[in-house]
Amino acid sequence: MIWHLVNSGRCDAAFNMALDEALLETVSRLGSPVLRFYGWTQPAATFGYFQHFAEIESNTPLRPLIRRPTGGGLVPHDADWTYSLAFPLGHEWHSLRAEESYRRVHEWIQQSFTHLDVHADLAPCCKKTAPGQCFVGYEKSDLLWHGKKIAGAAQRRNKLGLLIQGSVQPPPLSLQRNAWENAMRQTVPATAKWKDLIVVGELLELTHGLVTQKYSQPLYNQKR
Repeated sequence: MIWHLVNSGRCDAAFNMALDEALLETVSRLGSPVLRFYGWTQPAATFGYFQHFAEIESNTPLRPLIRRPTGGGLVPHDADWTYSLAFPLGHEWHSLRAEESYRRVHEWIQQSFTHLDVHADLAPCCKKTAPGQCFVGYEKSDLLWHGKKIAGAAQRRNKLGLLIQGSVQPPPLSLQRNAWENAMRQTVPATAKWKDLIVVGELLELTHGLVTQKYSQPLYNQKR
């Protein structure tokens, strides 16, 4: 099976969210999954589509604050290793229940860390401390290192496909991001042939349109 790979490097926060949504909108036309790795040109925070802006605003000093196209809680971004996955309509992952796709993506990340001789565990249940803050406490199937959450994700599943947005807060070890990205490609839970996807043409135009009309607009980010 072909899997497409996008390595965006560091991008503006609004562009990051826009490109992920654009991948969701176009992945069924591509006909195969997309794995994207990306970073941040400046510290920022994203928050779940259904969260209330006023509550988020009071819980972090980070700016900008950008509403994600997926659910989940408040996630700080700076040195984290960020990725997204887009699956087309009809793909096996699209038909999974949300709990199952959440577990599967963290098992994949767990295997990538094992590949790098780092032992991490899936959380068997929950530890609630601060409402809405993704990396304070943990949810079932989050990835833990020495009891602390190091990987979480958020999802959106609709008639276009499945989008998973994830953040890895790397453990304080001498790990290089590119080594982890290579490990993710090597431990993909399927027989995969990787093909680079270049963000140009219609995909880039769609992304810029979403930046301009949506993710850079206070009216959108503060809409609830």
